[in-house]
Amino acid sequence: MHFSVWPNPSRPPQEVFDLARMADDDGWHCVWYADHYMSDTGDESLAPGDVYECWSMLPAIAATTTRVRLGPLVAPTSVHHPALLANRAATLDRLSGGRFVLGMGAGWQINEHRAYGIELEPPGRRVSRFEESIQIVRSLLDNERTTFAGTYYDVTDAPCDPKPVQAQLPILVGTGSPRMLRITARHAQQWNTWGAPDLAATRRDALLDACADVGADPASMHTSAQALLFMTDDSAAIDRVMSGAMADRSIAGSDDQIVEQLGRYRELGFDEVIVPDFTLGATAAARLDAYRRFNADIAPQLA
Repeated sequence: MHFSVWPNPSRPPQEVFDLARMADDDGWHCVWYADHYMSDTGDESLAPGDVYECWSMLPAIAATTTRVRLGPLVAPTSVHHPALLANRAATLDRLSGGRFVLGMGAGWQINEHRAYGIELEPPGRRVSRFEESIQIVRSLLDNERTTFAGTYYDVTDAPCDPKPVQAQLPILVGTGSPRMLRITARHAQQWNTWGAPDLAATRRDALLDACADVGADPASMHTSAQALLFMTDDSAAIDRVMSGAMADRSIAGSDDQIVEQLGRYRELGFDEVIVPDFTLGATAAARLDAYRRFNADIAPQLA
């Protein structure tokens, strides 16, 4: 099983680069970075705080590292034109020497769409736009020229050069809805979901159903999940986490308890677990130490 890191986009760049170098040196699989412009509030309201822009940070992460993979988790097609995504991905694959994964999603964060005047279309239209976008991106990355005539996009004899280093640069889709899962099964190489093992199991079953619906081989799909991680022996703290609003997206406990829960992902067939830094400490040093402890004490038990 692979383990990857995910710094909060509010972290200062130097902290992110230190984490990326650590991940590169210590054998982590990937550095993921959120593609958002502001903190999510769940509605149109705004909250103060820094958010560093994903497509500015990713090239710097690529230049800072030599081995670890990297990518956005995930780029919303409500915001980004498919030609822009494809050309960015191809260039970043060149910059990183073939280590880039293009994470894509349909878009969902209300406040950033509202604040910047970007339409957040109704779900059906948003998914239809995504379906056209992923096909155009895949074609631009793979083919000499792309022509596509759709409801949302018209692309005519379009190049995307230079091509990626990878023979097929992987596209990851982060989603859970049935229609989006069918699109993922048809067009993507990787799939991602939020959730502790119980929730992730339900969502993975839905992916398997989608693969069956469209005749795709689920064994060919790299799958990943992330959950908030609380490494603690404090039973009261564990009880607070597991009775809270984010319980179905959290893993809490001693090292042995965490190993047992992470082992369930492997039993379910997941290839990768992404560890966000959101709950790993109040300082940069504490977060880096927590990642190092995870890599030294927990990850080897799941190799």
